[in-house]
Amino acid sequence: MIWPAHLPVRSVRFARPTNQLDAIVAFYRDAIGLPEIGRFEDHDGYTGVMLGLPGEGYHLEFTSHVDGVSGEAPTRDNLLVFYIDDQAALERLIERMRSYGHTPVPPENPYWEKGGVAYEDPDGWGVIFMNMVEHRRLLD
Repeated sequence: MIWPAHLPVRSVRFARPTNQLDAIVAFYRDAIGLPEIGRFEDHDGYTGVMLGLPGEGYHLEFTSHVDGVSGEAPTRDNLLVFYIDDQAALERLIERMRSYGHTPVPPENPYWEKGGVAYEDPDGWGVIFMNMVEHRRLLD
């Protein structure tokens, strides 16, 4: 696929508010293992943490505001999906999540049960770890 010339994007950030910044960071950084690539404190009332994805061209930003924010997922089908190539790596990740006290939950969409494992972060947003080989097989 060729990237459109009219859209010279260098990186993408997915930003989301939360009232539970410490718990969210513990889930994504500590349990999942995303590296922390930056943070800021009290910038016009906002505090935030950026967590890197592969290549750091894509990252997540979680923010909280001194007056509070709505960080709850609007539906159980609001998802962040990580595609994992190796079944053994997926199993190690499931064990890691268990060691941090996180247990899988049934996904809203049953498609994700076919090779994937679903979790909810502290705000109720879905996180799916999907076996990429199984995903490709299901699409064929």
